[in-house]
Amino acid sequence: MDVLIHLLVALHIIGIGALLGGFITQMKAMGAGTARFSPAMLHGALTMLVTGVALVGVHQAEGHTVNNVKIGIKLAILVVVLGLVYIKRDEETVDKALFGAVGGLTLTNILIATLWV
Repeated sequence: MDVLIHLLVALHIIGIGALLGGFITQMKAMGAGTARFSPAMLHGALTMLVTGVALVGVHQAEGHTVNNVKIGIKLAILVVVLGLVYIKRDEETVDKALFGAVGGLTLTNILIATLWV
């Protein structure tokens, strides 16, 4: 079961890398007002959702305690990010504030995951 957990964590990190990487590569375009959500951002957010739910399920199946408040907050943030990216994925440009919000929420999710013990 440890191999499965490590595999899911690796895929979860790849998902966050795709989402955050898509944001970082568009920061210059965001300044110019031409930023858009890339497919990598959508697929990264979906990967995070699937692997995150699987990680919680595997941990609970093994009898480990899970901080449900932390997981609930992270899930709520991810659903907002995923919704924004999904709805605006086909638009030629995305408003600076909306694009910045997705980046800020992504960073908030990372900070919650790493700093909340």
